[in-house]
Amino acid sequence: MARIAVIGAGMGALAAAARLAVAGHRVVVYERTETYGGALRRFERDGFSFDTGPGLLPLPAVYRDLFVKTGKEPLEACVDLVQVDPSSRHVFADGTRVSLPNASRAGVVTALDEALGSGAGKRWGDFLVRAREAWDRTRRPLLEEPLWPNWQVLAEREPYPAVPHKRLLRTRRAGTLAEVGAWELRDARLTALLESHALAHGLDPRTTPASAAVLPYLEHAFGTWYVRGGLRELATAVYERCLARRVEFRFGADVTGVVEKDGRASGVELADGTVAEADFVVAGVAPGTLDRLSAQAVVRGDGEVPPQPATASRVTVLLALRGARPEGTPHRTVVHAADREAELDALFGTAAHSPRPTVTVLRPDDPGLVPDPEHEAVTLTTVVPARPGESCDALTENMITVAERAIPDLRDRLLWHEVRTPADIAEETGAEGGAVPVPALAADGGRLLHPSNSTRVPGLFTVGGWAHPGGGLPHAGMSGALVAGLIVEGPEFRGSQ
Repeated sequence: MARIAVIGAGMGALAAAARLAVAGHRVVVYERTETYGGALRRFERDGFSFDTGPGLLPLPAVYRDLFVKTGKEPLEACVDLVQVDPSSRHVFADGTRVSLPNASRAGVVTALDEALGSGAGKRWGDFLVRAREAWDRTRRPLLEEPLWPNWQVLAEREPYPAVPHKRLLRTRRAGTLAEVGAWELRDARLTALLESHALAHGLDPRTTPASAAVLPYLEHAFGTWYVRGGLRELATAVYERCLARRVEFRFGADVTGVVEKDGRASGVELADGTVAEADFVVAGVAPGTLDRLSAQAVVRGDGEVPPQPATASRVTVLLALRGARPEGTPHRTVVHAADREAELDALFGTAAHSPRPTVTVLRPDDPGLVPDPEHEAVTLTTVVPARPGESCDALTENMITVAERAIPDLRDRLLWHEVRTPADIAEETGAEGGAVPVPALAADGGRLLHPSNSTRVPGLFTVGGWAHPGGGLPHAGMSGALVAGLIVEGPEFRGSQ
């Protein structure tokens, strides 16, 4: 039995802790805040309850596997997991609206043809076939295996089989997501639909590799899911599974350093000066924090870490509304920006002022979130640069105005609102600027790959959104499985079969 110190209680760290405890190790989690779950937090006021982090769960199989491997009770016995249908409604700049069925290619094709015109559905369906090929090529190396020592292979190869595009006697293949939209989808609304999946992760579709086609495919193939009571309930279920497996937690415990002895990690030092000895240390922290804990620890495979892209953050507006949620209201509506180029310039370029942005509106059909059936809890989210010092007052007003395209009587029904800013994310997760990690993607020189779960320091591992395979709830759970495998089976571990 090894002693294992886990730094942080985010979802990746919790997943690793539960798996390691089941393997017979003594696991102690040190969390600087007073709670667990990382970004999966909850805000409550006047009988209303809101998720302040992710509001939907893609690829629930990751957490199903975690619960199967760590106990007798399956995931569905611990949380009320429901499939969201329609998966989303989209309101485009020209006023066109379309609702997309959950995990139904035929249903999506029909809906797009009816809303956008004949042929639109086929072009999207053909794109999904190519996206599936990219998924099949990258799933294991990017999600299910430790990062390859020769990770440059993933960096150099574009897995998306783009359709040749002929123009001015030249034949080219799409290298970015924006080019996929322009050359293969050939409809501004389909392009907005495609690019919204990258934008939701804080990625600029103009520079994001075509391999990001796996993002809409993942949602299409595996569905969109919600946990009744909010996604915070998933964090609670994983935390309780850790307790059941006798993982120990030390909340309010600020780790200030990784202790090394004889060239390997041997424990952690706390802010009060005490040292907790350990045979292995698992760090579920942001890059800047890891740098302070252990200089020169991070390495990707056997090579150096390529420059990481600028990461974005999010602003979330929590709305308490009088009046019942109307019957048939979609759980998620994406209201697209009127001027996408101006929006992207504001987010990723040098534009001085942000236009009215793309806003995701979440309206769960969940009586547990409201004081009574005559009220509704709504969450608005948009992507912003990771600059926590900026005021969000004007942006909040813009977001509410945009959301009126999905909820016309919003202002008449509004009781109060609360705003969660990048500064709040930074406080809760420790990420500089409130940055939110992006999922790992192939190609583009490795710009969107993440550091290996192994580090230069033997016995020190990294887990969570800032380590391989990157950001997002499924990816966090996968990172926990990879770290547990590397510790239990050693460097020869190659992932689950």
